[in-house]
Amino acid sequence: MSTRRLHLNAFIMGVGHHEAAWRHPRTDPSNTISLRHYQQLAQKAEEGKLDSIFFADGVALFGNVKYNALEHFEPLTLLSAIAAVTEHIGLIATASTTYNEPFNLARKFASLDHISGGRAGWNIVTSASEAEAANFGIDRPDHSDRYARADDFVEAALKLWDSWEDDAVLRDVKGGVFADTTKVHAIDHEGPYYKVKGPLNISRGPQGRPLLVQAGSSDTGKEFAARWAEAVFTAQQTLAEGKAFYADLKGRLARYGRRSEDLLVLPGISPFIGSTEAEAKRLEEEFQELINPEYGLAQLSYMTGLDLSGYPLDGPLPDDLPETTEGNRSRFELVIGLARRDGLTIRQLIARLAGGRGHRVFAGSPEQVADEIQEWFENGAADGFNVMPPHYPGGLNDFVEHVVPILQARGLFRTEYEGATLRENYGLARPVSRYAEDSGAAPAEAGALS
Repeated sequence: MSTRRLHLNAFIMGVGHHEAAWRHPRTDPSNTISLRHYQQLAQKAEEGKLDSIFFADGVALFGNVKYNALEHFEPLTLLSAIAAVTEHIGLIATASTTYNEPFNLARKFASLDHISGGRAGWNIVTSASEAEAANFGIDRPDHSDRYARADDFVEAALKLWDSWEDDAVLRDVKGGVFADTTKVHAIDHEGPYYKVKGPLNISRGPQGRPLLVQAGSSDTGKEFAARWAEAVFTAQQTLAEGKAFYADLKGRLARYGRRSEDLLVLPGISPFIGSTEAEAKRLEEEFQELINPEYGLAQLSYMTGLDLSGYPLDGPLPDDLPETTEGNRSRFELVIGLARRDGLTIRQLIARLAGGRGHRVFAGSPEQVADEIQEWFENGAADGFNVMPPHYPGGLNDFVEHVVPILQARGLFRTEYEGATLRENYGLARPVSRYAEDSGAAPAEAGALS
C-alpha cells in the first residue's frame, strides 16, 4: 500500500465547467447565484473527504453573457457563508494582486481563516485582461510588471499575517490586559510598489497564514510559484506534458530554500463519468451538441489574441497568430500547442476547449477516471488533482460517490481527514511568525490597534 496520498480539490464554477452546462437538463441555471447550491456542493466535497474547494474570480464580465451564465459571487463573501455549514473542507478564493491592496486583502483572508477555524487559502492571480484594467480606469500592466507587483504584494501580506505573534493575545480579564503589545509588530514594509505600516487589526489565524495557491504556468509564473506557492493549479493535456511541468516546477524550489514536498502540483481534470465508457461518451456528446459556435469563437479569439471571426470554422488556425501575449501566456501557449499537435480545425478546437478551457477533459467509467488519476500521480506528473466537473451538482456527486471510493480502496486517498486545518490536510507545516524569530522586532506603536 502506498504511503503517499493524493490531494483532491473541487474547482467549483456555477453549474459546471462545460460552457454549455447551463443549457443541459442535468443543471438549473438559476443556481449560479444560489447560496444553497454552493453550500450543498461544499458539503458534498466534504462528504468525499476532499482537501478543498476553490472559486476562480475576475473583476470583469468575461465572455458574452448573451450565450453563457457568467454571473458569479465574489468568492471571499461566498466562502464565509460556506464556512458556516462545513467543518473540514478547505476554502480557497481567488484574489488579484493588481486590483487590491495588501492590508485590505490580508485582513479579509485572516478573517476567513478565523471564521472557518483555519481553512482559508488564497489563489494568487495578477489579472491578465484588459477588461479588468478598464474597470479600474488604468492601462493593463505588462506581464513582467504584474508579477513584480505580485512579489511585493505577497511579501507585505505575509508580514501582516505575522504581525501578531501566536501568543500575543492574553485576554487577561483580571489583570486588564488583552494583548501583549511587545508581540504585536509594525511591519514597516517599504517595497517597490507598496508601503505598509501595519500591524494587522486582527490576530494571527489558526493556520498562521492562509495557504498560498497559484495557477500561472508561464516561465515567470513558475518562478513566482517556486518562491511563494504551496499548491499550484495547472493545465496539461498529456502525461508527458504533466511530467515535464512537474519536474520543472519542483526543480526550481531549491533556489528558494524549499523542498519538493513544500509545493503540491494539482493539474485540472474535467471528468464525464458514466457507468460505462460508452455512457460517459454519450453524456459528453450531449454537452458538445449544446455548444454555441459564436460564443466559443469569441472565447478562442480572446485566448489567442487574434480576431478569428473572419476565418472558416472548418479550417486550421491561421499562421499569423501573435508569438506571445501580454494576457494569459500559459493558456495561450497551451491552446496553440493543442491545435498544432492534434491538427485541429477551429471548430474542433472550440469543442476541445468547451469542457475545460485547456484542462484535460476525460470521459469514462469511475474505474477509468480513477486509473487516469492514479497514472499521473504515480508517474511524477501530479500530487493530486483539481477536479472540474462539467456539470453541477451531478458531476461532483458522481465523482464523490463513485470515483473517490475506488481511490480509497486502492490506498491512494484518505478515508478520514487527518487534521483540523487546510494546511494539516495538505500535509504542510504551519509557519512560524517571522517576528517570533526576531526578538529585536519593533512592537506596534501605542494606539496602533485603536
